[in-house]
Amino acid sequence: MNFARGATRRIRESHDCTSHLRPEAPGICWMTDSIERLYTSVLAARDRDPALSRTSKLFRDGVQKMAKKLLEEAIEVGLDAVQMNREAVILESADVLYHLTVIWAECGVAPRDVFGEVDRRERLYGIAEKLPKQALAAHTRRLSSLATRRKSVS
Repeated sequence: MNFARGATRRIRESHDCTSHLRPEAPGICWMTDSIERLYTSVLAARDRDPALSRTSKLFRDGVQKMAKKLLEEAIEVGLDAVQMNREAVILESADVLYHLTVIWAECGVAPRDVFGEVDRRERLYGIAEKLPKQALAAHTRRLSSLATRRKSVS
């Protein structure tokens, strides 16, 4: 807990993101800022030489390879969690976030899009809750309907 308070203090001193800080989630601005920087770096690496950049190689290999790498890292986090290996969970979680941002970049999803969905869910259900299955089904139908309308307009 002391680390979180210290992290919040450092954020407030170094960034103008106090409007994003929440007492119940200290450090949230730091996390979103880090993911934004990671995403920007992934986008910049997209066009580098695949022989010199693992990120560029992932883009060259395609979304199937990206998805495979994300799943592999997520499985490693789960296995490390079962073993209660805190340090390994931290390291593998960073890999999951990296591979997730690669997939976002490939699919045209910006971190702010995901953060917006997290904020929407927080308003509806509370931050610590996953979207209920019924709401998820309704949301999926709504997105499908919007996509169909967009195709018919273009």
